[in-house]
Amino acid sequence: MRIVFMGTPDFAVPSLEGLISAGHEVCGVFSQPDKPVGRHQNKLQPTPVKSCAAAHGIPVYQPTKLRDGTALAQLRELAPELVVVAAYGRILPDDILALPPMGCINVHSSLLPKYRGAAPINWAVIRGEKETGVTIMYMAGELDAGDIIAQETTHIDPEETVENVHDRLADLGGRLLVQTVAELAAGTARRIPQDHSQATLAPMLSRELSPIDWSRSGWDIHNQIRGLVPWPATSTDIFSAEPVKVFKSTLLDQGTDKQPGTVVAAGKEGIDVACGDGRLLRILELQAPGGKRMSAASYLAGHPIHL
Repeated sequence: MRIVFMGTPDFAVPSLEGLISAGHEVCGVFSQPDKPVGRHQNKLQPTPVKSCAAAHGIPVYQPTKLRDGTALAQLRELAPELVVVAAYGRILPDDILALPPMGCINVHSSLLPKYRGAAPINWAVIRGEKETGVTIMYMAGELDAGDIIAQETTHIDPEETVENVHDRLADLGGRLLVQTVAELAAGTARRIPQDHSQATLAPMLSRELSPIDWSRSGWDIHNQIRGLVPWPATSTDIFSAEPVKVFKSTLLDQGTDKQPGTVVAAGKEGIDVACGDGRLLRILELQAPGGKRMSAASYLAGHPIHL
């Protein structure tokens, strides 16, 4: 099938690679504009999808706008049968959605209709979901509301961070996409309307989500920590003049009668803090302001906590 692929971050790369490996003619790739990096912001870094496309000799288009007619003209010239979108980062206007004869489909990292929006993996972890998955859907004008073609589920371990779940879903999405495109070509693909009454939102992340409220339950705090890695990361100022970032934690079996936010123990195994429900949460990895991410033992070697 002749396909235009639209994607930007690492999550989308397995989907693009899967289409190429399956023998489809990926005639063009659309990705977000390169971003400046470095101390002086004077160097542009290509997106992961752009780098993948370039390695395969596929033309890359990086429009700053989709509604001025330029992108539509480029797509008309490419004449794809199908447009595949995976974490592109832009909403497609109706004229682009209507262009390919086989439609536009999206690889979305949740079990729709749950977690529509920009950060579905993060919010599934933050809210303590025991499972998540990937949905391939037809794109519609409303955000992540199109009919479902295929879904596949994966378990979320209570100790793994969003980084682990992200990588697993990226690979799962690539495999499910190849299977789905084959079904579309064969005319056997399903089309299941979403139950919009069950929709939940996964809005963009922000630094306002970072501070830990120790009056909350241990599970809520643990899920917040593992759901905000690596950015914006959770933060606390209970044992430092400036907030430190917390990247990894675990819940202990024993409880405590100490006030929430009290550091109960600090040693080579971690920093144990009382939570609002009487549970103890052990901080395992953290980062001091201006420092690097490190184990709690390494942190304590340079920043001792006196109880």
